[in-house]
Amino acid sequence: MSHENPVIETIKRRRSIRHFSREPVSEEVINQILESGGWAPSGQNNQPWKFAIIQDKGLKESLAALTHSRAIIQGAPVCIAIFLDHSKSYDRTKDVQAIGASIQNMLLTIHALGLGGVWLGEILKNKDKVGELLETPKELELMAVVAFGHSDRPPERGKRDPIEKKVFLRK
Repeated sequence: MSHENPVIETIKRRRSIRHFSREPVSEEVINQILESGGWAPSGQNNQPWKFAIIQDKGLKESLAALTHSRAIIQGAPVCIAIFLDHSKSYDRTKDVQAIGASIQNMLLTIHALGLGGVWLGEILKNKDKVGELLETPKELELMAVVAFGHSDRPPERGKRDPIEKKVFLRK
């Protein structure tokens, strides 16, 4: 199958973008990204995610101090902290996978809307401090932060191993 499919092309062209222009992101676009995150699959349709949208410069500075990805958070017009809502959880593995699907949906939407974004996980070493900073309810556990905005440079080319290197069984 050599014909192009827009979904497959979006998946293949999406890259982690870490440098952003100062151009703001509209509330409408932010809401589209959040809505895409909310349409991820989840076991029993429990939708175990909660989001915190961070745009305030001072709050981003405080958040940035909790990670090696400091410059990315400082430079991004918008950061979304994604949490697992334990009050909705029924199976941790399935719920964490659902959160990953939610994040991927958001990253694909960010790319499809002509923006750039990156999934930040190193900040998890300070998830309790992030929770305090954001005054997070106790039933929420930080899973990642997605930083995004208008990219200030062209994306680098992606590279992946051939699928033959990844398949260990085909019967």
